[in-house]
Amino acid sequence: MTTAFMFPGQGSQAIGMGKSLAENFAAARSVFEEVDAALGQRLSTLMWEGPEIELTLTENAQPALMAVSMAVIRVLEAEHGITVANTAAFVAGHSLGEYSALAAAGTFSLADAARLLKTRGLAMQSATPVGTGAMAALLGLDFATAAAAAAEAAQGEVCQAANDNSDGQVVVSGTKAAVERCAEIAKAKGAKRAVMLPVSAPFHCALMQPAADVMAEALAKVTMHAPCVPLIANVGALPLTDPAAIRASLVAQVTGTVRWRECVGFMVAQGVARFYEIGAGKVLTGLSKKNAPEATAFAINSAEDIAAAAAQIKG
Repeated sequence: MTTAFMFPGQGSQAIGMGKSLAENFAAARSVFEEVDAALGQRLSTLMWEGPEIELTLTENAQPALMAVSMAVIRVLEAEHGITVANTAAFVAGHSLGEYSALAAAGTFSLADAARLLKTRGLAMQSATPVGTGAMAALLGLDFATAAAAAAEAAQGEVCQAANDNSDGQVVVSGTKAAVERCAEIAKAKGAKRAVMLPVSAPFHCALMQPAADVMAEALAKVTMHAPCVPLIANVGALPLTDPAAIRASLVAQVTGTVRWRECVGFMVAQGVARFYEIGAGKVLTGLSKKNAPEATAFAINSAEDIAAAAAQIKG
């Protein structure tokens, strides 16, 4: 059965994530220790003890989520001999999850992935003044209708489709007034609900251009290798293996739409029938049930999950 590994994005963080892995597996402990050392902060203590308001900060949540994903990957490898190269046909990640996917596939070192995500989080947070941007989830509209609502709402401001998560779940991003207009327009176009999201900045829209510039500079300085399996990239929803193309895609992703529905659709079209969500939470597992109902999806974030997944993979 053809398999893909997928890696979660921001919003999946929770106090305590990864703690049981560190307590039970030396391979997981070493991941958290290496990330702490790379960042020069006790990120693992923040992850396991809080406070939650600190963990939720973009600069902390992004490397923390990557660390949990990599802890799962390292435990699968150390305990069961399961690697990305010998198991997955593709990797994909939602927004910051692309960095986790690329670290898992050998494009970035763990330390570089942690530092890049710290930089990315700080840059995205500081790209716009607090309170000037917003994001909203439009539920019950297809992507084309949601994108049209965003364009209509812009009125000279920024309002874009930021995340095409699944048919009927599209997130828009932009200036606060434009996003609020979009919510009303979307309802008039038939949206079941339009929910303003509790985010600290308007991600994946043109307002993030300062952050894209920072990431272009940061990525230019980092050693990148071809991933051991193709990355299905957020912005193109197509496979990438060339480091230069991956670098360009990661920069474009900061201001571009996360085309998650299309990414999953592409993998299914290539024969993927089983998705494993590697790391915290179950958001992508839930989306897989909408985007690929014919496939199976499992979240792996505990010792029990790892054992069950290993048994399935070894079949």
